[in-house]
Amino acid sequence: MGVAVKDAAQEQVKPGAKHLGKQTLVFTTRPGVAATGAIAGPMEGKGPLGSLYDEVTADTILGQKTWEQAEVKMLEKAVSLAVQKAGFQPGEIDFVVCGDLLNQLGASSFAARTLDRPHLGIYGACSCWTEAMIVGSVMVDGGYATRVAIGASSHHDTAERQFRYPTEFGGQRPPTATWTTTGAGGACIVDQSDPGIAGYPRITHGTVGRVVDIGVKDPYDMGSAMAPAAADTIVTHLRDTGRLPTDYDLIITGDLGRVGKALTMDLAAESGFNLEPVLDDCGLHIYYDHQDVHCGASGCASSALVYSSNLHRKLISGEIRRLLLVATGALFSPTSYQQGESIPGIAYAVAIERAEQPQKGASANA
Repeated sequence: MGVAVKDAAQEQVKPGAKHLGKQTLVFTTRPGVAATGAIAGPMEGKGPLGSLYDEVTADTILGQKTWEQAEVKMLEKAVSLAVQKAGFQPGEIDFVVCGDLLNQLGASSFAARTLDRPHLGIYGACSCWTEAMIVGSVMVDGGYATRVAIGASSHHDTAERQFRYPTEFGGQRPPTATWTTTGAGGACIVDQSDPGIAGYPRITHGTVGRVVDIGVKDPYDMGSAMAPAAADTIVTHLRDTGRLPTDYDLIITGDLGRVGKALTMDLAAESGFNLEPVLDDCGLHIYYDHQDVHCGASGCASSALVYSSNLHRKLISGEIRRLLLVATGALFSPTSYQQGESIPGIAYAVAIERAEQPQKGASANA
């Protein structure tokens, strides 16, 4: 079951230093990720990264009337916290770029109402985190903004109600199913010229994925639906940049789970790339096995929480020096599923590299 990956060497490369192949953007100013914020739900707080989140909520309702309102609050908190930790006032943020899973971007739009900054809502399903990173980096690298806040959220109960069955239904989940993460991540992407951020992780490349569909129709097997897009984007990125998998300390996907991760390695191998030494998946780091989430975590918050709470810190400390973060999304809706459509996948990749030693007096604001 191969996936057709275009060979960048056979593509016409557009002139200019900011475009490699047809899918990879080069950010010549290397926008910095100044700070992150991570708000997690109670179940996520009991997982392996529990001590690294900025806040673990006591419950999944957060004092609100609905789960949807609770998700809005988490996204507001995560973005606001990232801005605060970066040392900025809300009014100093030029744009906010957010995404979530709800109809009409319900969490992002209502959170933006409170954040009160110019807002771009994006939808890439569970790939929103890296899609937002690319959009924010384009704005900063192009000189259209100095500071862009990004965010992504998901909530187990809002997603189940929208895409499958209400939580109260208690339907049995198959082994291939993943558990939608309750949480939100935020980050502040800034211009390299901003004071005090030398040494911060910097975004150097962004590979915009293609929609790939191999005909998977099972909404309880998101890993198989998204893996072909993940492999396509990773292989395209490597070909566009001329890099090998081992040029990265870590290549990590968003929420493929065990099934999707294995399939991604197989598909990449068919294109001549061995990902086994460096490939991991965010969805395998949020819960312990005994938490009975079956195949792993999913949702926009999967990659957002893992990056914001853990990977960002490892880049600052030097434990990771070059990271390829590849968030993945299943582009289906209740309507498309009910009409018998298959589930297309998308993946967006960002290369994030640790800068050299911070300037004297610069703080790490992790």
